[in-house]
Amino acid sequence: MDFKLLATELEKNKNSFSSLLRDVPADLIKWKSSPEKWSLLEIVCHLCDEEKEDFRARLNHVLNTPDKVLPSIDPVGWVEKRNYFEQDFDIKLNEFLTEREDSIQWLKSLKNPDLAQFYNHPKFGKMSGKLFLSNWLAHDYLHIRQITGVKFFYLKHISGETLDYAGNW
Repeated sequence: MDFKLLATELEKNKNSFSSLLRDVPADLIKWKSSPEKWSLLEIVCHLCDEEKEDFRARLNHVLNTPDKVLPSIDPVGWVEKRNYFEQDFDIKLNEFLTEREDSIQWLKSLKNPDLAQFYNHPKFGKMSGKLFLSNWLAHDYLHIRQITGVKFFYLKHISGETLDYAGNW
């Protein structure tokens, strides 16, 4: 696996997130296609928390202190515990993009990291640096798709059109 390639993709995704999320209509920020779906605001809050408390922190943990217990996280619970729906969208977006820039700079500072190094999780077994880095990038792709989906269904909602002519979603 090419460490620099994955780090570069994470850097590119910073621009993708910025492009997808800057200057969205105010009505779209908290809009949901259904109650169980996340709004763009909730997605941005989640991305921000995951950036600093999950992926970067856990990769750093595996690389530097793999014998210590991995700090716990609660991404699903944070939505309510941290009151995502009442946060300020622009502040959280800027915070996420700043955290991503910090992550990029940290990744660039690593010289030949041993991604085979792992934390032996009691439930999930060996969780390597390679696993965390690969899943960090995959997490980006999943949320880019999710953001695009919110925008697609918002367009469908405000236009009142079927959008089938565009192709199959």
